Amino acid sequence: MSDIAEIIEKAASVCEGAAQGNLESRILNIDNDDPSARLYHSINDMMDRTDAYVRESQTCMAFVADNKFFRLIAEKGMLGSFKQASQTINQATNSVDDKMTNFSGVVGEFNKSMGGAIEVVQSAATQLQSSSVSLDSVASETSDRATTVAAAAEQASANVQTVATATTELSSSITEISEQVTRSAQISSEAVDEAKVTNEKIQGLAEAAANIGEVVKLINDIASQTNLLALNATIEAARAGDAGKGFAVVASEVKNLANQTARATDEIGAQITSIQSATNESVQAIENIGQTIGNLDEIGSAIAAAIEEQGAATQEISRNVEEASVGTQEVTTNIAQVSESVTQSRSAAGEVNESSDILTQNAQRLNEEMEAFAVEVQKVV
Repeated sequence: MSDIAEIIEKAASVCEGAAQGNLESRILNIDNDDPSARLYHSINDMMDRTDAYVRESQTCMAFVADNKFFRLIAEKGMLGSFKQASQTINQATNSVDDKMTNFSGVVGEFNKSMGGAIEVVQSAATQLQSSSVSLDSVASETSDRATTVAAAAEQASANVQTVATATTELSSSITEISEQVTRSAQISSEAVDEAKVTNEKIQGLAEAAANIGEVVKLINDIASQTNLLALNATIEAARAGDAGKGFAVVASEVKNLANQTARATDEIGAQITSIQSATNESVQAIENIGQTIGNLDEIGSAIAAAIEEQGAATQEISRNVEEASVGTQEVTTNIAQVSESVTQSRSAAGEVNESSDILTQNAQRLNEEMEAFAVEVQKVV
């Protein structure tokens, strides 16, 4: 009875130790001739297999915990449930290894893709910020130029209005000049007609003077003949002696009258010659005046034509100035709209700049979070 109790005590001691987690406990000093030797060896063999399984499992899981999946449970010597459990753990370890490898690859691709995306976002944010700065600079320059153009347009509009006023005054002056030229042309035409009439009268006077000259010449010839006859009568009276004295006196008187007539006709001839000379000069002068008036008439006609063309040109200028005035007003209106658009563009550029700053900050934050995520993933894998 004591032997059985001893056997049970040894077996229970080892089993209780195993139940407490002590898998190194064994039954020692087994007597192979003892009937209980088989029980003792079976208990020790069970403890060896259990201890080996636990040690292999612990070692395998320790490597797994360190993300090392090459250390598997040695299945050699494992039997039954121990072998099945070892195979299950090894399969699970290999599966986890494959999944972690795939996961590591996916995480790597994810980090690579996200890194590229973040770089693109950062680059886009930088470019957007640069573009917004350029846009603000361009908008500022455009605003300055628009202000300059607006001032120039206002000045141009004022100049156009001044030109329009001057053109109106010029048109009025041209109209008045045209009327004066027309009146001068009429006066010149009348003067030409009067000069022609005067010329005709002076021509008549010249002809009358020529006729008088002929009469004076005839009288002079008669006086010469009379003087010659008086001379002959005097000679004949001298031949007659006393009988011809009375006749001689008459002949002398006739001679004196003939001489006086000759002198008078000479003086009249001289006066007629002077009149004819003056008449010829007057005729020439009137012809020159007529020609000059004719030239003035032609010049007046040319001036009238030029004035008419100038009037048409002035009207065209006036029309163009009016169109230019409308154009400058449109330019002023458009420049005002451009200035308003530039102001809106600068405001939008400011908003874009703020958005790009926010985008840059978000990209940096996302990059930091991705780096932290990569570190955590590396800890896992």
